[in-house]
Amino acid sequence: MKKIIIILLFAISFISIGHSQVKEDAFKSGEWFKFKMSYSGFFKAGNATIKVNETNLNGKPVFHVVGKGWTTGAIKWFFKVKDRYESYFDKTTNLPYKFIRNINEGGHTKNLELDFDQVNHKVLIKNKENKTSKTLDTKPDIQDMISTFYYLRNKLDIENLKIDDEIVLDMFFDEESYGFKLKYLGIDTIETPFGKVKTLKFRPYVMAGRVFKEEESLTLWVSNDKNKIPLRVKANLAVGSLRADLEAFRGLKHQFKIIVD
Repeated sequence: MKKIIIILLFAISFISIGHSQVKEDAFKSGEWFKFKMSYSGFFKAGNATIKVNETNLNGKPVFHVVGKGWTTGAIKWFFKVKDRYESYFDKTTNLPYKFIRNINEGGHTKNLELDFDQVNHKVLIKNKENKTSKTLDTKPDIQDMISTFYYLRNKLDIENLKIDDEIVLDMFFDEESYGFKLKYLGIDTIETPFGKVKTLKFRPYVMAGRVFKEEESLTLWVSNDKNKIPLRVKANLAVGSLRADLEAFRGLKHQFKIIVD
């Protein structure tokens, strides 16, 4: 259960992708999502929320996004998770300036703060627990795990997406850059707590092994509208399976389209 929250946050970071700039942003300050997670289709595993606010960082107007995840029900008695992720990214470019990961997963803790220098392509990594720091090189226009989600929501070009299109994406997490490949699977209609919704379906390739059963273990559904919001994530794990569903939201910038029979 250690990877439940991080799998969800990685997953929603992949679900919006495209090749041309959308003129109007897909989100605004005040947007908030809540997800319900279940393990192996039977047990409620936890909840996660992610919220957008506006603020200033070092004199720059930024979006400040906070993602939280925690286990619930009987599972928390066996493995308690309490995670918090934060990202501060530029309101115009959507490039991150700061990323925070503060987690407690069954007693395994980590408290990292990453400060990005987008001009010189550097990142200062501060380990708050060990009171150490170091600077590493990054790729140009590097994204963090949270900012990627919002950056790519604004890049989704629905008109030009074709089935089996694949896009490679770089993201910096903890102390490394990660490369991901995402495949577009087409349009799908799913049942949600809000009604039937037309969605765009994606499959990111992940590393098979200790967490995921195989490279194609993850499937994602995002609303096929101007919001591009995550509605469902399914993952086949090395042991069992995980499902996350959007169960509540507020503060959307655009109308959320529901199919009326």
